[in-house]
Amino acid sequence: MGIINVTPDSFYEASRVREQSALRERVRQILDEGGAIIDVGAYSTRPGAQVVSAEVEMERLRWALPIVGEEVMRWHDEREGECPMPLVSVDTFRAVVAETCITELGADIINDISGGTLDEAMFDVVARTRAIYILMHSRGTPQVMQQLTDYADGVVEEVIRFFKEQLEKLFERFEGFEKFEMLKNVILDPGIGFAKTLEQNYELMKGLDRIRQAFPGYPLLLGVSRKSMIYKLLGTDARYALNGTTVLNTYALLHGASILRVHDVKEAVEAIKICGNLA
Repeated sequence: MGIINVTPDSFYEASRVREQSALRERVRQILDEGGAIIDVGAYSTRPGAQVVSAEVEMERLRWALPIVGEEVMRWHDEREGECPMPLVSVDTFRAVVAETCITELGADIINDISGGTLDEAMFDVVARTRAIYILMHSRGTPQVMQQLTDYADGVVEEVIRFFKEQLEKLFERFEGFEKFEMLKNVILDPGIGFAKTLEQNYELMKGLDRIRQAFPGYPLLLGVSRKSMIYKLLGTDARYALNGTTVLNTYALLHGASILRVHDVKEAVEAIKICGNLA
């Protein structure tokens, strides 16, 4: 999963795209380097990020998603069906934004950093649209989440409990065969960097096997790309966190991760190929 941010304030400056030509180039880069999913975000969710209204978020996505869709289709057509159609994901916790992007703007996946906790209508949108849904663990809003890092039973047990509770709430929206079919459309993300200290992020990495075993059959997504758990530990910044990202991505792949959400697609694809030969 390659990252595109149509924001002025995402934590990694090189991921920000604000012009049409740069957006088309970035889509092509992700796909040419082996990306299978393009994740488009219009609201920075880094710790302490500025609040962005739903109107501004939607305006950015109405600009970006049609361009992304055009380039994805053109890229696929050029290969005459030799490759699977890449998927487009929208990174939002707002139900109305998610529904508009799925039903009107061609997105395939809802990537919800709140796991359904910041907008109670989100699970109803998932039920109506039957979209692929990424359920991520976090607490609170981006503005306050780093103040909410107290986990009495440890962060791994908290993530497992959260997934169980939120999956139950999600599946209450479905019945019978629909519920069975929806099981195949949910991806779990433990939420590295969201409402977690540096130490808790590494604890969570070490607990990936436990999470995977608790939810057999659910793909596990990991997003560690250039995050502060790398550069703060190494005393640098996001610009110099690619090597650390690859180390953590490799560890994640060897412990059950199915999808890597990254800024640097080429390096992640190489890690996937090598780890595939170690399995």
